[in-house]
Amino acid sequence: MAKTSLIEHNGEGVFQGLNNPLTVTRYHSLVIDPPTLPSEFNVTARSASGEIMGIRHREWDLEGVQFHPESILSEQGHQLLANFFETVIFSCY
Repeated sequence: MAKTSLIEHNGEGVFQGLNNPLTVTRYHSLVIDPPTLPSEFNVTARSASGEIMGIRHREWDLEGVQFHPESILSEQGHQLLANFFETVIFSCY
């Protein structure tokens, strides 16, 4: 079952130009346990309850989110995906 969550983000990478806070869609309750997050990653987004919802590698163009931007319930999901292509995929060329 889909659930929407309000997240706050740092406005960088895939989150550039997006509303803050941002409503996103989750289909599960999986989250990163903060003590297990490798030091090579920065937290880029959190839910209102403090759960990690986005991370980015400190040196590489490697970024991930813990929600479904492609869902119709996710606010500005298409823009987040466009940002992904611009900042992560196209930086490889």
